[in-house]
Amino acid sequence: MKVLIVQHVECEGPGYLEDFLHEKRIEYEIARMYEREQLPDDFDVLVVLGGPMNVYEEVRHPYLKGLNKTIKNFSTEGGYYLGFCLGGQLLAKTLGAKVRKNHTREIGIFKIHLTEEGVEDPLFKGFKHTFPALEWHGDTFEIPKEALKLAESELCSNQAFRFKNAYGLQFHLETTPGMLKEWVNVYEEELNEEGIDAAIMLKEIEQKADIYRELSNQLFTNFLELVK
Repeated sequence: MKVLIVQHVECEGPGYLEDFLHEKRIEYEIARMYEREQLPDDFDVLVVLGGPMNVYEEVRHPYLKGLNKTIKNFSTEGGYYLGFCLGGQLLAKTLGAKVRKNHTREIGIFKIHLTEEGVEDPLFKGFKHTFPALEWHGDTFEIPKEALKLAESELCSNQAFRFKNAYGLQFHLETTPGMLKEWVNVYEEELNEEGIDAAIMLKEIEQKADIYRELSNQLFTNFLELVK
């Protein structure tokens, strides 16, 4: 099994996912789009991470056109796909669903509520019906046709969906405390605009780091069990 990870910007890396793949000795490759790397053709699993760009910014980020085709072909043919935040939005877009501004930015730790379909879905095996996750987004996706809505939150109705073997998540379970420290510096302007105290958010994720790592490992274990 070979996992391809698509990374859009330097500060939004694979985090806990990379640790998990190392521990399980699973082969993986990272395609760093910010360094203009090309997408390889040989992979069995596709994971697309988050980023600050909008899914429609193809003029500013030309690589998105090719990535869109790869995601669409891979997911519609039954490929195993996992998208976090922007990665989830890109999946929704390639499947014909709208990606639009949410009525409010969602930045911080929020409760994710599984739908009935989400409770039954193997991706969330071992999860409680409600669990905490990091959010950092202003856009949101509609649920594509023929896809199942799996999760929601109070501030954003669509948090996760499944299409065949492809999953789009709006929230982050891959982010480590170290990554979040980078984010609060890189995206400081967004925090200031929302009046969010970065110190409080960092303290919360550090205090509950073991919980978030456990949730991320459960998610990755469930996902790769599907692949097997």
